[in-house]
Amino acid sequence: MPYSLVLNLVPISPIPPGYLQGKHVHALFLNLVSSVDRDLGTYLHDQQADKAFSLSPLQVKKGSYRNDFLQCEHRQPIPASAPCWWRISLLDDVLFGHLNQLWLNLNPEHPWHLGPADLFITSILGTPQSTQPWANFSTYAELYENASDEARQIDFVLCTPAAFRQMHYDCALPTRDLVFNSLLRRWNQYSGMPFEEISLDSVFPSFFDIHTEIVKDARSKFIGCVGTISFRIFGDVEPQTIKQINTLADFAMYCGIGRKTPMGMGMLRRI
Repeated sequence: MPYSLVLNLVPISPIPPGYLQGKHVHALFLNLVSSVDRDLGTYLHDQQADKAFSLSPLQVKKGSYRNDFLQCEHRQPIPASAPCWWRISLLDDVLFGHLNQLWLNLNPEHPWHLGPADLFITSILGTPQSTQPWANFSTYAELYENASDEARQIDFVLCTPAAFRQMHYDCALPTRDLVFNSLLRRWNQYSGMPFEEISLDSVFPSFFDIHTEIVKDARSKFIGCVGTISFRIFGDVEPQTIKQINTLADFAMYCGIGRKTPMGMGMLRRI
């Protein structure tokens, strides 16, 4: 069952920019997991394949949640007492179940460490909010049942840079096959109701307003694509295939696409 949880946070002390990079946010999540299940935290740290969670970069609240594009790099420290939010997406019930004790027994006065800074988790949003589009949940069966078998237009906004591994190199261009095969692989891995055969031959890009962005850390730089992109299903296509494609599009906000989704990359939503 996919969950998209939004944690509201308040730093006690300034968070330096160097500790707002994906690897440090990833470490904060593993610390949360280890606080209730140390073995699970170690397992997730060592896991090499597609992981059953994705994370957003830490975001500072600036009046409205509804800015489509998220901030991946911070050049200035986040000041103490600045309200922030952070999205955690979980793709299987086992992982959510292990973390239930954390959510249910959240102590808003317990500090969590992000580099040299401490922060409080003040609340967790897990249901749809009019002001916060990233909070939601659904069963896999509901995603499939609620997906349209008629809608042929699919519009995405890529909110953090997305790139796809091809052989030994990254490709930042979100082609049909790279986008939908990334979604399909994660759907088949976690849903328990895999799509054995799905044809993408009828899907074509119909609009795009995209550009590359570079996210740097101390060791490397990541080049990915952000912006809006639309796909359309053309021709004589079986309703079952249309339903499967729409299911993957609706699933996108939970799983992300491409590389480094556990470090904040590849976040997208259907719009």
